[in-house]
Amino acid sequence: MSSGKIVVCGAGGFIGGHLVADLLRQGHRDIRAVDIKPFDEWYQLFPEVENLRLDLRLREDCETAARDAEQIYNLAADMGGMGYIETHRCLCMLSVLINTHLLMAAQKFGVQRYFYASSACVYNADKQRDPNVTALKEEDAYPAMPEDGYGWEKLFSERMCRHFREDFGLQTRVARYHNVYGPHGTWDGGREKAPAAICRKVIQAKLSGNLEIEVWGDGRQTRSFMYIDDCLHGTQMLTASDFTDPINIGSSELVSINQLVDLVEEIAGVKLKRNYNLNAPKGVNGRNSDNTLIQKIFGWEPRTRLRDGLEITYRWIYDEMVKGGVSVVNRA
Repeated sequence: MSSGKIVVCGAGGFIGGHLVADLLRQGHRDIRAVDIKPFDEWYQLFPEVENLRLDLRLREDCETAARDAEQIYNLAADMGGMGYIETHRCLCMLSVLINTHLLMAAQKFGVQRYFYASSACVYNADKQRDPNVTALKEEDAYPAMPEDGYGWEKLFSERMCRHFREDFGLQTRVARYHNVYGPHGTWDGGREKAPAAICRKVIQAKLSGNLEIEVWGDGRQTRSFMYIDDCLHGTQMLTASDFTDPINIGSSELVSINQLVDLVEEIAGVKLKRNYNLNAPKGVNGRNSDNTLIQKIFGWEPRTRLRDGLEITYRWIYDEMVKGGVSVVNRA
């Protein structure tokens, strides 16, 4: 267990909030949690840690965040689901300032370990045109043709981590996340990802009695989805290791969006009429994680079944919706 200060950047977000909670469960107490959002907008806020509101696009705020740190987890980014990243490419790319300035600050203050959360959006689009996709290996990021905007920022920031390690000796670790989901995350407002969006739509249909659902695309596009607990384990395992190359952290359980809807309907105990919106953002046709490398290096891969993780996520979103009094609102 690290005895030094651990800094979680993006701590007000979904993964960051869960990471702070997990570190506290392990007994860590010297934790600095950083996010740009007002504290009342953080998904999880823990008064027993040092909570700071900082704009990590700014070099001086990155230095404030990194001062006296032993480890930094950089989970901070302007991002969301496909409905957000396809329409906010410039804002997504400006996250390059966060990672660049954090790396500079980490080098300046002698940080021992620096973790960067990358994404499966770095992978070459030509390898993701078929729903029956061949799972993506780490080398499939090159030749480069990532998701426009968000994916390019992630790929460039991966290279920055590599060169800070090679040129300055900063111990960087890079994970390529594949569609992380779970409770205590975004489920409406435009930034939510597919599992939360589908849960919300099914719950709304069930509560309103309007037993229809809008599905983005034709429903045949495929993905894998990783439950938050597996993400946390893989992240900390990688950060503590000597492995320095980018590595997939994602489930290899491939499903279509139609199958995802099937699972949520089963959990909810309803069957809905599906209306396919072929003009909505849908991303690549197929994407899945090849876990050969992580199995070889660590003897591990994400193991939570999608059905099990979805049930926990569904129950949490259901409670949030009922608590918020949205049961009669017709939300798309």
